Amino acid sequence: MKFNFLYLVVFFLITSCSPTRNLAYFSDLKEQTSYTEEITNLSVSKIQPNDLLSITVSSESPESDMQFNRGMLGATENKLEGYLVDENGLIDFPVIGSVKVGGLTKQEAKDALSSALQQYLKEPVVSIRNMNFKVTVIGEVNRPSTFTVPAEKISVLEALGMAGDMTPFGKRENVIVMREESGTRTMVRLNLNQKDVLSSPYFYLQQNDVVYVEPDKMKQVQASTNTRTLSIVTSLTTLAIVIVSYLLR
Repeated sequence: MKFNFLYLVVFFLITSCSPTRNLAYFSDLKEQTSYTEEITNLSVSKIQPNDLLSITVSSESPESDMQFNRGMLGATENKLEGYLVDENGLIDFPVIGSVKVGGLTKQEAKDALSSALQQYLKEPVVSIRNMNFKVTVIGEVNRPSTFTVPAEKISVLEALGMAGDMTPFGKRENVIVMREESGTRTMVRLNLNQKDVLSSPYFYLQQNDVVYVEPDKMKQVQASTNTRTLSIVTSLTTLAIVIVSYLLR
């Protein structure tokens, strides 16, 4: 009886040091509740420096189109074909020369190229695709990495899924999204325990976004090299056991 009570005291001392973490996404959504909302936060990504663009041109004259569908980067299998956007937002397009596409949406870039091509082609149609749309997921996830997204559309949940989801130590209520756009870096915190995150303008990620999952305090303690703190905790626990043992004699 005394030993059972002693074990309970020790168990309480150990578990009381570790806070309970909510591991559920959207935990404020009650069971058997249907939740529907209109998607209004799907942002349109803009072309950035170092983007690799696939650009194809077609018109009523296939022979004339060929001069605009050449000069692509990547003559070998080890390179992607495409037009690299330089630091000034420019691409070097055949015949036309330098074209400003940085800071434009894909539709705006299509319109700009189509307008420039009208003096060479009849009814030109331009197709643009981002070939290196990528996001990075780091921190308390099972497979941190940088992921290329062919669809050019991904939510923070999908990105976490590609990274193998969070570990139990990941703060679901405090996920950081870092975004660089037009020379400005922005960092926001998302609470994935709450369904309101679905309406956040950062729920859908953009090109080069970084998702950082912060570890909780227990993981920080485990990773700490401060042996003094650990020895103090051990000593206090041992002292408590000795005191309880003495009182139960």
